[in-house]
Amino acid sequence: MRAVLGSDTAPTCVCDIKKEMEIQLKAGRGPRRQVLVDGVVDRRIAFLGYAACAMAGCLWGTGFYFGRLALNEMSVEHMVLYRFLFASLAMLPVALVSRGGRNRGRQAHLTGGEVRLLLISAALGVPIQFLLQFHGLARTTVSHASLMVGAMPVLLATAAAIFAGERLDRLGWLALYGSTLGAALIVLGGNRGTAVQGGPSLVGDLMVVASLVTALAWILLSKKLMMTHSPLAVTAYTILSGTAMLAVLVLGPWLLSPFTHQSVQPPPFAHVSATAWVALAISGLLCTATTTLLWNWGIHHVPASRAGVFLNIEPALGSWLGVRLLGEHLGPYAWVGGGLILAAAVTLTTRGHQAGSATEPPIILE
Repeated sequence: MRAVLGSDTAPTCVCDIKKEMEIQLKAGRGPRRQVLVDGVVDRRIAFLGYAACAMAGCLWGTGFYFGRLALNEMSVEHMVLYRFLFASLAMLPVALVSRGGRNRGRQAHLTGGEVRLLLISAALGVPIQFLLQFHGLARTTVSHASLMVGAMPVLLATAAAIFAGERLDRLGWLALYGSTLGAALIVLGGNRGTAVQGGPSLVGDLMVVASLVTALAWILLSKKLMMTHSPLAVTAYTILSGTAMLAVLVLGPWLLSPFTHQSVQPPPFAHVSATAWVALAISGLLCTATTTLLWNWGIHHVPASRAGVFLNIEPALGSWLGVRLLGEHLGPYAWVGGGLILAAAVTLTTRGHQAGSATEPPIILE
């Protein structure tokens, strides 16, 4: 999961915005996005923006379910690699188009420092985050992992308060404490140790939490790049670079085994079932690439504070799929903890910004 918190945009007079829009429209290059002028909103574009965010939330909610199907037939490393190879197939055209096109006010090429920042972001966002997350999933249940991910909007709000200068009011801090308590209840409600017969475990839940912290670091590092470059371009470059790192990490020991004389299992291919391949393709093409494109398009056409509520679809749908399709069981602690997390996330994402906020911070997930 990937967002940009805060904004460095200075307050702009509405008349200046209208004047600039008129100039752009006369020049034939007007922005194809939701425009708010004199309180009039393009409802059709707004509807499509909300629909895009809702679809992204639904697809994200199925990620753990399809990941579990693939994990039945291969290791975590190979499953994550195949997922991002499929995602790279979809993101490669985006990277090529972004490289060839030019966006007004955006730099065309990355500087040396930006390349280093991109590589650090890619390492955190792809191999480290997803290997942690799915190693955690292998040790816990889809339901538990999905509910833990529900804490992400609260983590984003906390990061906004710390790094972007946004202030959390009393209700915001209450939501933060409630979400933290909910995560603790889910973790403590699992088995103390490794997963038993596919049940939840403390180790697995903590690994999912660690992956969320890693994802937050990835998000904050990406913010700098997205200030001067297209969000879609940065996302595409990050996924492609991270996939290359993942391939080296997973395939390197196997390719070097003739020289190191170590016994390393080759990547599974011939004996992988059609079900697993379909799950991998859906995970990469839909749950990773398509969700990114849908969310980044939708969030540019609707208020971020309202679109953020669709992030809460992921834990709700993911836990429901785990219970209904995989026969998992949520204990009383998990139900209470999940309810606290979802209530905190909805509270933070549905209420408006404080008065005096000059701009609404965009949220861009990678």
